[in-house]
Amino acid sequence: MDDMYRDYILDHYKNPRNQGELEGATNSYSDSNPLCGDEISMALRIDGDRVADVRFNGKGCAISQASASILTEEIKGKTLDEVKAIDRDHILENLGIPISPARIKCALLSLKTLKGAAWGLPAWPGEDEAKARSAG
Repeated sequence: MDDMYRDYILDHYKNPRNQGELEGATNSYSDSNPLCGDEISMALRIDGDRVADVRFNGKGCAISQASASILTEEIKGKTLDEVKAIDRDHILENLGIPISPARIKCALLSLKTLKGAAWGLPAWPGEDEAKARSAG
């Protein structure tokens, strides 16, 4: 089996943690990777300045879904500032395998949706304008 799909990633892909709807979510954000079709929605329930609970829904490759599962396990109980400080390198380190340039967007989609939810964004800055230009 290809090293990319080692047991840790496959376990999170086949048995995702924190997947499903979140009753009482205070913040949510959804996004997709149009290049491959991966989709992730992240919902947070914020209590004070901490993530009291988190759930994700999505479909896509093992990398994108495992990344979301791993990330949701990590952020429960963290402050919003701690969540907002999570970066690209942290996500790639959590996956524990080399990620090819073609798969980086798959691995980072969960981070983008988490950041959108943590910041309470209705849309990613600049993307609405870019989509409007390409559609027009």
